Amino acid sequence: MRAPANDIAAIRAFNRFYTLKIGVLHESLLDSEFSLTEVRVLYELAHRPRVTASDLAGDLELDAGYLSRILKRFESRRYLVRKTGDVDARRRTLALTSRGRRAFSTLDRHSSNAVGHLLQPLSEGGCSRLVDAMATIQATLGNEPASRAPVTLRRHRPGDIGWVVQRHGEVYAREYGWNEDFEALVAQIAAEFIQKLDPARERCWIAERAGRRVGSVFVARKTAKVAKLRLLLVEPEARGIGLGRRLVDECVRFARRAGYRKLALWTQSNLDAARHIYAAAGFKLAGEERHRSFGHNLLAETWELML
Repeated sequence: MRAPANDIAAIRAFNRFYTLKIGVLHESLLDSEFSLTEVRVLYELAHRPRVTASDLAGDLELDAGYLSRILKRFESRRYLVRKTGDVDARRRTLALTSRGRRAFSTLDRHSSNAVGHLLQPLSEGGCSRLVDAMATIQATLGNEPASRAPVTLRRHRPGDIGWVVQRHGEVYAREYGWNEDFEALVAQIAAEFIQKLDPARERCWIAERAGRRVGSVFVARKTAKVAKLRLLLVEPEARGIGLGRRLVDECVRFARRAGYRKLALWTQSNLDAARHIYAAAGFKLAGEERHRSFGHNLLAETWELML
């Protein structure tokens, strides 16, 4: 596919902005004696035991002659030694000396301080958005597909609740044909959760993979002894990896720690995947009721788990 000209221009503009922002255009990096490429080579040497020059050249996509000049400079400054392999005498590995490790340690500390300075003016939400955006870029452009990236669970933050409402409306309309009444119900549940939130006894989890939200679930208080599991959602792209069960298990553990005696939920008989997850987690069907909602005739089910 030929990239649109405006997309190319936007990415080039971002590259100009970011390289200037992090100072890679300076003759030396982090007020050191090293160039950007030399710093990256030093980083690899500090973190990869028994690496060879050919390994570095291939992994960093560097010209072999250019890398050789960098390594010779490191040797002249006594940052680097070459060792003959124990098994294959022709394989010479590279290792930092104690002097080289001290040089790297100083660079590493300065790099962390520089990033800390960059993030200092940002709010907690701003930092999270920046990290999420960077994870998305890395997953999109990286060699590993996003589908292999690990899924992490976190507590909700600003913007998540709107996403929960939107995605419930979109996913259930597409997969079950439910109308906007369902989205309105989700919005009501979500708003009530935020307005009455008791962090000690209520919780929302958001599942993320490569910076993208891929799931949600809530535990909300019903009575002093009964909690409700609500708004379980797993995006189609994240199904089949046990995420739904993982989200439900988090709810069960939290409800037990919070002191509830029972965890209940309300679902529909046609939501087979969700019902299978609930049954596998130990929930029992406690009641049924026919109703007309979301543009369809449905059979509502109440499931309960004694804690």
